Amino acid sequence: MLYHKKKFNNIYNFIHKPTLSLKKKFRLESGDFITEPSIAYKTYGKLNKKKSNAILICHALTGDQYAAGDHPVTKKKGWWNDLIGKEKVFDTNKYFIISSNILGGCMGTTGPNSLNPKTNKIYGLNFPEVSIRDMVSLQIELVNSFGIEKLFCVVGGSMGGMQVLEWGINYSNRAKLLIPIATSYRHTAQNIAFHEAGRQAIKADPDWNEGSYIEAKSFPKKGLAAARSIAHITYMSEEHLESKFGRAKNEKPLSQIFEGSFEVENYLQYQGISFVERFDANSYLYLTRSMDRFDLSEHFQGKLEKSFVDNESRWLIISFTSDWLFPTSESRLIVNALMANACDVSFVEINTNRGHDSFLVKVPRFYNILKGFLSGVPF
Repeated sequence: MLYHKKKFNNIYNFIHKPTLSLKKKFRLESGDFITEPSIAYKTYGKLNKKKSNAILICHALTGDQYAAGDHPVTKKKGWWNDLIGKEKVFDTNKYFIISSNILGGCMGTTGPNSLNPKTNKIYGLNFPEVSIRDMVSLQIELVNSFGIEKLFCVVGGSMGGMQVLEWGINYSNRAKLLIPIATSYRHTAQNIAFHEAGRQAIKADPDWNEGSYIEAKSFPKKGLAAARSIAHITYMSEEHLESKFGRAKNEKPLSQIFEGSFEVENYLQYQGISFVERFDANSYLYLTRSMDRFDLSEHFQGKLEKSFVDNESRWLIISFTSDWLFPTSESRLIVNALMANACDVSFVEINTNRGHDSFLVKVPRFYNILKGFLSGVPF
């Protein structure tokens, strides 16, 4: 694998604006505190006079606040650029869109690569463990800063969907519509196992330096790239991999047989290389652990339906037929729990061969369903 040193460490050198900095201690679910955390965010569209048209977009594990427009670090379009904008699904002529980098992230929000104000040193592994609930609690602070009492909608896929679910059980009175996409109320053992394989790859890289790689002016590029490759396999379906790559290959001499003979190998290597230029290794460790620890039923003796008692929001649950990371069966468990409480819930399974990443690519039926659900409710 080749790594482009010229682009290396862009994530540490770039100043992300706007950013909300809290002038107080932020209490975590664990009982620990973070001193004066910051949350980096982007907004699209305008907040109306009643402050009733705001939509919070929650990003997935490796996403960030740059959901639309040009990403200042990668120079690519935002991960939901096709959905956010004038006359698009999340129409900026109508809605005020908020997208923030989650707590523990690496695009301006306080995380492991941030300075600890107590020590004036990089947190590294001294950063406290954060939960999905903590991420949402910081989002609440951001929403409050706009003077918004109730969001029109909270929406997100995968880890973003977990945040939507957390909004739903703890802040149902503060969101009219909730749209968790391609997600679950907790990780399966298989999902945890894939994450652990990625974490082991990072920690096995000698440049990880027990999490102190920034001070050592090193970076676990190979370990993080391997972790990304492992994860990316789970984001795609077998059908899509087969149709896109099959067994296509470039014949290479015997000395280079492990250098990407198959096209699918080259693709995974590219995904790994591009990822290390925009993401922090310790953030990856912390955020994957946050996903693994997430379990909506944990505080209710394992009974998911108890999570949704007296829920006020209107729900749309979306899954995809080829998603084997968060299969439709997981979404149905959430739907059944909501229905057990007579909640206002709609459910759609969308046929696509793009796997878990279906919520990040152009799937016309997905777009139409989102647009129809939003337009059917006044704000």
